[in-house]
Amino acid sequence: MIGIGVTLARYISKRFFQSIAMVFITIFGLIYMIDLVELLRRAGDGIPVSSLTLARLSFFRTPSVAEQILPFAILFGSLVAFLGLSRKLELVIARSAGVSVWQFGLPAFLVVFSIGLFSSLILNPLSVTMKQRAEQLEGRIFTRTVDIAGRSKFLRQVSIDGSSIIRASTATADGVLLSGVTVFVFDKAGLLLERVEAETADLELGYWHLKKVRILTVGIEPQISNSYLLETNLTKREVRQALGSSDTVSFWGLPSTIAQLELAGLDATKYRLRYHSLLARPFLLAAMVIIAASVSLRFFRFGGIAKLVLSGIIAGFVLYACTEIAEDLGAAGFVSAAVASWVPAIVGCLLGILVLLHQEDG
Repeated sequence: MIGIGVTLARYISKRFFQSIAMVFITIFGLIYMIDLVELLRRAGDGIPVSSLTLARLSFFRTPSVAEQILPFAILFGSLVAFLGLSRKLELVIARSAGVSVWQFGLPAFLVVFSIGLFSSLILNPLSVTMKQRAEQLEGRIFTRTVDIAGRSKFLRQVSIDGSSIIRASTATADGVLLSGVTVFVFDKAGLLLERVEAETADLELGYWHLKKVRILTVGIEPQISNSYLLETNLTKREVRQALGSSDTVSFWGLPSTIAQLELAGLDATKYRLRYHSLLARPFLLAAMVIIAASVSLRFFRFGGIAKLVLSGIIAGFVLYACTEIAEDLGAAGFVSAAVASWVPAIVGCLLGILVLLHQEDG
């Protein structure tokens, strides 16, 4: 390790990894227990299911939630590690020997950056797989249809004869049965031809089968029909991806999903945003370490440690909130997915480095 001995670098890396792992495991256990209690409560209404099955279901559901709180595990774990080193005067001795904050902080940054890469490349695909298994198991236990659409969403498709926009109130988990459907049909020139309202729309091979239909065309009386066939070039997988959540696709599957949706003429913004967010995650976690370092290097005898730690926690929450706001702006199309994902992490790192430069070099 440049600037410090290998032994010191290993010691600092070990302390940071242990602190972060301890905090993450603690939070993971809390999430698991809370979710398990909620499942036991839901199953207490007469659903015949064993506690072991519910425990397995909760275990499958927890990683996707724990993945979202990883930045806070890094923040609190880094605070624990830095404060522990400061309280035992280990950092004081290192700095008196000429070791700067950049030198003893480098092993911590490398550990956290590696954790970020691991979470994006390995933990994310694993949590997505477990979440899918959890949804399948939950559907069998509670015998319900999962609504992947939530609030009304829109689906745009392009064909040889023109284009159409499909609005659905709800959609089943497999994405092939829509309810509360309204279709706006356009010609090649983009002019509205007709509006079709239907109770349901079932995706078949090459077309949508609309049932209990009301057709409205300019200059013509509304027509009522039992069925209406709408041509489509969309597959079940493309519809499921367009209506579903970006969290259901792993890091390695996002590039192909984005390409498929764009080729089909569908909006891939949320998947592109998710992809850039996973790429930027190591830098976001590094920003959390820099924030922790900037508030926990004060000598304990000088006092004021509690206020500094509280300010660091608040700064971490503010950075996370800014990240969420930027992603919302990106999802709404106000900024590009790359800007929404990368700017908060990079700005957080730069501001933290600025504070450390002021503390270290004046």
